[in-house]
Amino acid sequence: MVELTTVILAAGDGTRMQSNLPKLLHPVAGMPIVGHVVKAALDAGSTTIAVITASGETEIQDLVTQVAPQAQFFEQADRLGTAHAAQMARPAWEKASGYVAIVYGDHPLLHGGVFNKVIDRLDEGWDVSILGFEPDDPTGYGRFIVEGDRLLNIVEHKDASEDQRKIGLCNACILAFKADVFRQTIDLVKNENAQSEYYLGDLVPLANKAGFRVTYATAPTDDVVGVNSRPQLAHAENLIQQRMRLEALNNGVTLRDAATTYFSHDTKLGKDVTIEPGVVFGPGVIVHDNVTIKAYSHIEGATIGEGAIVGPFARLRPGADLAKDAKVGNFCEVKKAKIGEGAKVNHLSYIGDATIGEKANIGAGTITCNYDGFNKSHTQIGDGAFIGSNTALVAPVEVGAGAIVGAGSTIVNDVGADELALTRSEQKNRAGYAPRLRARALANKKLTQKK
Repeated sequence: MVELTTVILAAGDGTRMQSNLPKLLHPVAGMPIVGHVVKAALDAGSTTIAVITASGETEIQDLVTQVAPQAQFFEQADRLGTAHAAQMARPAWEKASGYVAIVYGDHPLLHGGVFNKVIDRLDEGWDVSILGFEPDDPTGYGRFIVEGDRLLNIVEHKDASEDQRKIGLCNACILAFKADVFRQTIDLVKNENAQSEYYLGDLVPLANKAGFRVTYATAPTDDVVGVNSRPQLAHAENLIQQRMRLEALNNGVTLRDAATTYFSHDTKLGKDVTIEPGVVFGPGVIVHDNVTIKAYSHIEGATIGEGAIVGPFARLRPGADLAKDAKVGNFCEVKKAKIGEGAKVNHLSYIGDATIGEKANIGAGTITCNYDGFNKSHTQIGDGAFIGSNTALVAPVEVGAGAIVGAGSTIVNDVGADELALTRSEQKNRAGYAPRLRARALANKKLTQKK
């Protein structure tokens, strides 16, 4: 396999985003924009990743390192154009073998298959391969000047003639070179254009002039959408959600209302999973076969075992781990807790920092009091235990297997296996007392109204 060095341009200001957050850190499907680009480069087989950032952009560096720990970083202190930015990565490509690809970092819909379109042309024997596309409106894009399979030039929109602006084939976001060709041409780029910038597109006529073979590949418009503004960010989110929904459907998932289901970039779904309307997946979710997720549930950082049922209106937070056939029902929240096989948390309950045993039943309104204002503590509930409604389990506490906790209890001490725990006070009934209470309340009401 030919070595591939990828240089990602990530130094843009992103002022049109109207945000204090760097443009490339805005999430699309739960992953920052630049993370999608890095992942696409890795999927295409990049052995070296070099990222060009503005000065002091440590947040981007931290994010990229999470996706590609081997990545190298270089700063572009002066914004003199895309070719100038690529020059900043000289230590990464000056001794590279194989191919060098330059890619813009603001294209979250990129994937390895798009990379391969341009790399395949180099494999065919071309020296330079540039990715193009045909947008509905080419305004603002560099235009491809072609002759058959040969790419003769890329003319930026501001420098293009009226006839050239009528061309629909435009520059996308990846420029790939044989490494030696890139080294021989990158330092020849001049800034003789309307913007007085050093354009990567100028490498095309330079390579042609030097006798190298230059070609192009094309990609669907939806795969090369760039993000420079909030409307474009929303458009990218919509497109990637459509892509993931279709993939889920084709892989054996039932979406009752696909348009209202929102996935994260890393959502993993088994076969015969049924997802009802309004379900939102955050990052880090694994769903096994035959799971049903009912309407309007929110799931993040959770694992859902085979045959489990979630929702409606359930929230699974990071660390929630549901075993086979477990059930977490309506208006329940689970955080950093293991729900055992066949266990049920059906109604209006909060289970955090806990382990729930197999076939245990958690009554409505039960909460694990896991936080004392300073520390988080664990609650352990054994197999087959029954926790009555409106119970507060004050952690750290353990309820043994087969134990029963009466409704309305506050449990502060451990409950042994098969024990019954009751903490509510003894009930007392007073005959004929209800009318007296009503009369007293009515008198108080009349006195208040007179005042």
